[in-house]
Amino acid sequence: QVQLVESGGGLVQAGGSLRLSCAASGLTFSSFVMGWFRQAPGKEREYVSGISWRGTSTYYTDSVKGRFTISRDNVRNTVYLQMDSLKPEDTAIYYCAASGRGYGSLWNREYDYWGQGTQVTVSS
Repeated sequence: QVQLVESGGGLVQAGGSLRLSCAASGLTFSSFVMGWFRQAPGKEREYVSGISWRGTSTYYTDSVKGRFTISRDNVRNTVYLQMDSLKPEDTAIYYCAASGRGYGSLWNREYDYWGQGTQVTVSS
């Protein structure tokens, strides 16, 4: 079955950096659009970033543009989220997601599979 396992979360001071990783198994990774979502306490889940099959197209929500970078390694079946200049409002559980629905998922936020999440806490 499909498994998505996130890692790399933790506690960091404002202005710091973290790199999240998501290792995928049980799917043809290079055929899936991959994404990152986050959910802060008391808030709805937010779509943060997405990347197309070969990494040629990406999406970022406005609040992270210029600070976060999504990338993927189709040999290692892993997607990454490099987070720089972190702010306290970035504090959330970050979830990796995979979509086999096609390129449109990059924009319409419809994903099929989800990881368990990794906690990111940014202190002020």
